[in-house]
Amino acid sequence: MHSEAPRKEITVMLVDDHPVVREGLSSMLQSADGLSVVGQAGSGEEAVAMVDKLTPDIVLLDLRMGGMDGVETTGHLLRVSPDTKVVIVTTYESDTDILRAVEAGAAGYLLKGSSRDDLVNAVKAAARGETVLTPSLAPKLFRARVVEPPALSDREREVLQLVSLGLTNADIGRRLFISEATVKTHLLRSFKKLSVSDRTAAVITALERGLLS
Repeated sequence: MHSEAPRKEITVMLVDDHPVVREGLSSMLQSADGLSVVGQAGSGEEAVAMVDKLTPDIVLLDLRMGGMDGVETTGHLLRVSPDTKVVIVTTYESDTDILRAVEAGAAGYLLKGSSRDDLVNAVKAAARGETVLTPSLAPKLFRARVVEPPALSDREREVLQLVSLGLTNADIGRRLFISEATVKTHLLRSFKKLSVSDRTAAVITALERGLLS
């Protein structure tokens, strides 16, 4: 009778800029059968440098960090180690955040309040090639995917393009021969369409979506 070959442990790397969070995740995972935490990083940049050496099966990655955020880090990690699966673990659960992470190639999106069992099961599912998502987030991802953001008008794009060049509302009004109040109106409409609340975020989001040159 042939003995079964020992199962390969699933290797995990943790990336979070809070050491106490990394330690908490590590203690939960290390106590689970078949999982092994092989490395920890405190930033996206550090994670990218480590993943090439460790080539973990799974990276559990925070979304909001100083320097590169989780979405940008996901893209870099997958280019360096294509076989590694990235699962976002975060406190943020907006539709836009979830969609950005999934579009960047993340294999899953979990909330930090997830139970130990949910976390362990998610890691094992991701290692099998499944997409993992905290159940309460599934409707958000569906909405984010099926509801196309409204297109910016030509004037709204024009105003944002000038904002990206560092012009004030008054400068933009003079450049376009419209009142400062009209400039503000165009900006507020852009904010609503892009789901942002300030000029900088509007420009960044519009650039990411290819709406500005």
